[in-house]
Amino acid sequence: MPTTTPSPRAGLGYGLLLTIGMIVVIGSALGFQYIGGYIPCALCLEQRQPYYYGIPVAIIAVLTAVAGLPSWITRGLLIIAGLMMLVGGGIGVYHAGVEWHFWEGPTTCSTSASSVTQNAGDLLGQLNTIKGPSCTEAALRILGLSMAGWNVIASVILAAIAFVGAKKAG
Repeated sequence: MPTTTPSPRAGLGYGLLLTIGMIVVIGSALGFQYIGGYIPCALCLEQRQPYYYGIPVAIIAVLTAVAGLPSWITRGLLIIAGLMMLVGGGIGVYHAGVEWHFWEGPTTCSTSASSVTQNAGDLLGQLNTIKGPSCTEAALRILGLSMAGWNVIASVILAAIAFVGAKKAG
């Protein structure tokens, strides 16, 4: 049986799919925040970090595949992005557990106000006292899952895409 060597561009499709998926997920979260008015809690903001770091890594993976650089570079970048998505999924599991009261959340997840004041004269004073909503209450549930729960699903799917892409690229 003939063996085929992987093309340097083998990870391109997976890298593109990963990049687009990550952008869609973080774009949705930002849309819920800025368009829908859902103020994120401290753990919600933590769940976004792997995306903020992972998107540039995935973009670089795509660029290395397009440039025809050695496949180990693309493979390594896809693995790093996949690991970031697993971290994001882990934070999501932790957050969902806090919402379901399986365990305690961090002390930074308390609330003192629901939004920024409408009084411009008091805005600077309010910025030092306003905190996000509590991490223990899901602001929105869709099909029974909170945003944290959906993030777990998205993160696992994106990690799988990254790892399969790394395997195909190598």
